[in-house]
Order: sequence, then structure tokens, then C-alpha cells
Amino acid sequence: MLTLRQLRHFIAVAEAGSISGAAQATFVAQSSLTLAVQQLEEELTAPLFERHAKGMTLTHQGHQFLRQANLILATVENAKFSVRQGMESLNGDLTLGVTSLVSGYFLMDILTRFRSCYPGVNVRIVEDERRYIEHLLVNGEIDIGVLILSNLEDRHALQTEVLVHSPYRLWLPPLHPLLEQESIALADVALYPLVQLNADEMERHARQIWARAGLHPCIAMRTASTEAVRSMVAAGLGVSIQPDMAYRPWSLEGSMIEARQLSDLNEHLNVGLAWRKGNSRPELIAPFLALAREKTPGRKTAV
Repeated sequence: MLTLRQLRHFIAVAEAGSISGAAQATFVAQSSLTLAVQQLEEELTAPLFERHAKGMTLTHQGHQFLRQANLILATVENAKFSVRQGMESLNGDLTLGVTSLVSGYFLMDILTRFRSCYPGVNVRIVEDERRYIEHLLVNGEIDIGVLILSNLEDRHALQTEVLVHSPYRLWLPPLHPLLEQESIALADVALYPLVQLNADEMERHARQIWARAGLHPCIAMRTASTEAVRSMVAAGLGVSIQPDMAYRPWSLEGSMIEARQLSDLNEHLNVGLAWRKGNSRPELIAPFLALAREKTPGRKTAV
């Protein structure tokens, strides 16, 4: 029989990336965390983690189970919350921090559903760069951040939950020569003009990708606008590597955009929630987290 304690211990290890890190974050003995993970793997007859010298990373089965474990705990919290207080009577102030790229793809759906369920809660939105949002979270000036989690710096002070593992794909115009290839690699892309999105630290991610590949792309344009990237690609002025969450098969002008996987790029952009550990207003944070987990557009884990 699976227990809630096992699920909590599993989530802690998954978020910390190691047994020792989870023990420090939760003040639970390492032996208890290790036993919980072993029991879950035996019960599920599937490996949830890959063990290596630097810690532990989730397997594909582990990612799937993590989503379900979070949903189970959220359901339990919602049930407890409903007993204590009806949805219609919840009120107060909730401040959300969001970064520019994420706001257009995730915030509105979550916010609309939250306001529908909890009309008595006044929601305030702060949009800024990731560093400033993280600073406000750590200082307790905002309650929850909806942002790209890959670059967070003060992870010891923040609790996080990934909503979307968004793989990178190559955007191309129709009839581009690369579309004729059965397999496309980063070295192939480097031969063509590249349109680089620099919003929300995306250029930082791109530099890391190219540096690891030992390649130097020919950047034709840098822009903070996703729509400008789409228009440039659709017009044949360059190609672009973007997270799948931002893909649309057409530009504002109505021109088509193709998307293809890259054979040597297996990275993902992690988008999700962050909130301060030990936050003093869990009565407002818990229902927001539950709604965000329930249905997120494009929520998926890449195979």
C-alpha cells in the first residue's frame, strides 16, 4: 500500500536531486527517505530514479509518477481545505510573480480558473525579470512565481514544482533545405542564419546549448518578441530553436512554420511554480497550486 508519507518523501528527493539534499530540506533522516523510495519502486515495479555520483535524476517513469504524486497530495489538501472552509468564503490577497515569456502561455488560463473558483480573493500580478521575481519570492513580497525554473539561483529558500518539460525544436519556413534531411543536427543548423529570442533569459539557454556543442551559430537577429521570431522564420529570413510550448504553425501574417526535432538536442525548458518555503499564507497558496496542477495548457513530459 502506498502512503502519503512515501509520496512526500519521493517528491522531496525528486525536487532536491539527492537523498542528502532532500534530508536537509525536509529534516527527515536519509534512511527514511531511502526506504520510502525503495518501497515505492518495489510497489510500482519500475525504477523511479537513475543513481549517479552527483545524485539522482528522475527516469521517464519517475516523471510520470511525480505528476501523479503531486496530484494526489493536492487532492488531499483540497479535501482538507474544503472541510475547513468552503470555496466561496475564501478571501484575501494573493500576489503572483511572472516572467514575460511564461505569462502569455500559462498564466491566463490558471488565473481565469482561480478567479472563477475563488472570487473573494484579490489577485495582483507582478511581471518582471526572473532575478527580480526570485528576489521578491525569497523576501516574501510575492506569494507564488510562475516562471522558467531552469535558472533559479536560491533553491534552498524556494519550493518549486515543474508544470511543463518543454523540449526544444527547430522552427523553419516551408521548403527549407533542412526539411529534406531525415535527421537534423545542431551542426546543420549552424550553417544557416539564426533568429534568437532573448526574452526571459532564452538567449542564455541558447548560448549554453551552442557552447556544449562546440558550435558558433550565425545570428541574423535578436529579438524579445516571440511573434517577431515567428514572422522572421515564416518569411525565410532565418531558422530558430525554441521551446515547444511557444510553437504555433503560423505567423501573424498567416504564413506557415514547420517544426522539427534535432537529433543531438535532448534538453528541455522547465516551466512551473515557485514559492517560499514556510510561507505564512498557505490557505491561499494551496488552492492556487491545486488548480495549476489540475490542468495546464501543453502540460507534458517529453519521452
